[in-house]
Amino acid sequence: MTDPISDMLTRIRNASMVGKRLIEMPSSKIKFALAKILESEGYVETVKEETDGVRKTLYINLKFDGKVPAISSVKRISKPGRRVYVKSSELSRVLSGMGLAIISTPNGLMTNGEARKRSLGGEVICEIY
Repeated sequence: MTDPISDMLTRIRNASMVGKRLIEMPSSKIKFALAKILESEGYVETVKEETDGVRKTLYINLKFDGKVPAISSVKRISKPGRRVYVKSSELSRVLSGMGLAIISTPNGLMTNGEARKRSLGGEVICEIY
């Protein structure tokens, strides 16, 4: 697999479209940090990481309002073939502030709003709304 973050986002997108609540995938530090941001912003209910010997597995419990998923769209911006970097002054709002972009900064992963407040730029990982 060349892009594990795209795989994670695709699993979240597919599960939310079919109404599946629990997603299971191999874990890494960046995937766990990305999932924790989604949890803190209210897009997923719970995030749990379990270790089975050497392997780590990430469990994400998606959030639904009845049958309507909290996540309606997930878009990967920076890809392995084309990295997208922005300055703090160039950070745009996603869906007029209704969505969020996740930025990889020198201080770790954070939302576009938090990066704008701290005046940090970096690589735009994805947009979610």
